[in-house]
Amino acid sequence: MRILFIGDIVGKPGRDIVRRSMAGLVVEQRLDLVIANAENAAGGSGLSPSIYRELVRAGVQAVTLGDHIYRRKEIYPVLESESNIVKPANLPPESVGRDWAVVEACDGTRVGICCLLGRLFMKPVDSPWQAADRVLAAMPGDIRVRLVDFHAEATSEMQLLGRYLDGRVTAVLGTHTHVPTADECIFPGGTAFQCDVGMTGPFDSIIGRRIDRVMETTLTGMPTEFEVASGDLRLCGTIVDADPKTGRAIAIRRISITESDLPRLEKTTRE
Repeated sequence: MRILFIGDIVGKPGRDIVRRSMAGLVVEQRLDLVIANAENAAGGSGLSPSIYRELVRAGVQAVTLGDHIYRRKEIYPVLESESNIVKPANLPPESVGRDWAVVEACDGTRVGICCLLGRLFMKPVDSPWQAADRVLAAMPGDIRVRLVDFHAEATSEMQLLGRYLDGRVTAVLGTHTHVPTADECIFPGGTAFQCDVGMTGPFDSIIGRRIDRVMETTLTGMPTEFEVASGDLRLCGTIVDADPKTGRAIAIRRISITESDLPRLEKTTRE
C-alpha cells in the first residue's frame, strides 16, 4: 500500500494547492491513503471546522496537528467528534481530542495514526517517548501499519524518536520546521523516517509568512502581523510504501508539487 503524508499546510495558499492537486496525485501516484498536518491551515495558525471539512473534501483522509492545535476554539467539537483527526498524544490527558485514530485506506488496510510534540526548544509537554509507548499499547494488535507525525524542532530529537520506534511503527515523519530534509531512509527494523517532510504553501516567504513583515519585526523589534505569503506555491510531503501484512516500510521518497505541475494533475483528473 502507498501513503502520502503532506507537510504543514499553511493558510489558504497551502489549501489551494492541496485542493487543486489532490485528485490527480491520487491517480498519478496510486495513493491508498492521504494524511496531512493541518495545524497551520487556518490563516497560518490553527484549524477551523470549515477548513477541516474543506481538506476532507479535497481528499485528505486523516489529519494530524501540532503546537497550534488549540489556537482556534471552534475546532474543539471536531476534535471530540471526528474519528480521523488526532491531537498530539503527549498533551495532558484532560486536553480536547483523541490520542490516536484508525482510518481505512482505499485498499482496505486499516492504518493507525498519531502525532507527538517534541520538547527541545518547544513549550513544556509530557514525554513523547512514554506517550508513544502508551499509544502503541492501546492500538489494536491487528493494526500493522502505523504512522507517527513527530512535530518537533530539533533534528536530533526527531532522529532519536525514529530510532526508538524502529520496528514498532511503519513510519516516523517529522513536521514543524517547514523545511524539507534530505535524510529519508528506512531503518533496520523496517521503519521509514524523515526529519521533516516540509511545508505545503508559499515558499517565497519566511516559512510561509510574508518576508517584509518578518524582516521588519526582526530589524526593529517592533511587532507586526505575520501574514501568510502568496508566492511560489508548493505541496511538500513524503510517500511511504508499506507491506500491509507486516507493517514494514518498503520504500520512502520525498515529493514536491509546484504550480507548474497543476495543469498536468488537473488534466489527469479529467481523464
